[in-house]
Amino acid sequence: MQLSAAASTRDWVAEAVRKLEADVQRSADTHLFKLELPGLRGVDLYLKDESTHPTGSLKHRLARSLFLYALCNGQLCAGRPVIEASSGSTAVSEAYFAQMLGLPFIAVMPRRTARSKIAEITRFGGTCHFVDSAPEMHAAATTLAAETGGYFMDQFLYAERATDWRGNNNIAESIFRQMARERFPIPAALVMSAGTGGTSATLGRYIRYRGFETQLVVVDPENSVFYDSYMSGDATLSRACSSRIEGIGRPIVEKSFQPDVIDTMLQVPDTASVATALWLSDRIGRKVGGSTGTNLWGALQIADRMQVAGTEGSIVTVMCDAGERYFDTYHDADWVAREIGDIGPARAALARWDRHAG
Repeated sequence: MQLSAAASTRDWVAEAVRKLEADVQRSADTHLFKLELPGLRGVDLYLKDESTHPTGSLKHRLARSLFLYALCNGQLCAGRPVIEASSGSTAVSEAYFAQMLGLPFIAVMPRRTARSKIAEITRFGGTCHFVDSAPEMHAAATTLAAETGGYFMDQFLYAERATDWRGNNNIAESIFRQMARERFPIPAALVMSAGTGGTSATLGRYIRYRGFETQLVVVDPENSVFYDSYMSGDATLSRACSSRIEGIGRPIVEKSFQPDVIDTMLQVPDTASVATALWLSDRIGRKVGGSTGTNLWGALQIADRMQVAGTEGSIVTVMCDAGERYFDTYHDADWVAREIGDIGPARAALARWDRHAG
């Protein structure tokens, strides 16, 4: 009976892996588009549009990798619940894959998570367990996993190890392949925010693996400890409050955050993140989320430094998800005024990029 049960589980895992690999084959690569700005001279700026994944965000890549990692490590079997601590986008993507594999899914998230993300998780068959703040998510997820006999996916622990950083169509390999015929094919900088730290780890490792001179710049929002930890070298730092930019920033230094592969970090005010998201949305005629604003604000600071130094080159950053998920938050003027504050100065600063450089 034991042999039969083991064989049955192996068959289920093999079929689950096949389904995940089939999802890869059905998915086209995401677009890399050039952002034309009159105020830029000698610097080409690109955004990798991750909003076009089936689950609408960069986290689609991570969720698929996390499921493969769990399957190949013997952690998932038919009927076992999957638990995740997530402020939204990772949970949406994991709910999608859990539904694909026929597994129950529970997302542990703060009550303030955008309602549209909650609706998407539910649409993919998942359920939501709410806590008052981000620092409470991990303990609640651990407890739920114990109570249900489920598996805690723990993106903040496994993100950096679940992704094949050497290639295999990861985001880093995709960016450099798509840049191959551009004016400056090897970017001077890749700019990325950190949530788990998994994507920045993948980018930094791939840059070193391929021997590129590209600088990895990681941007961090207010109320996150990543920047302070990087600058001080203290991995024990923590905060009592949560980031107001969904999906990025953490109150503790997560295990997936790998500071040694980062060349520099920038801290971005929340007013700048939201102002840049709205400014970009106006420019391209499509709504984007707050983390995209964080990324682009950082990329523009690097572009400014390059122009001052008289350095030419390219910069690539990431459009993490679509703004439709944030109609009731970042794209609601009343909410922004109440929760974020006055974004007018940041919007005024962005106006310089709309004017032709002298």
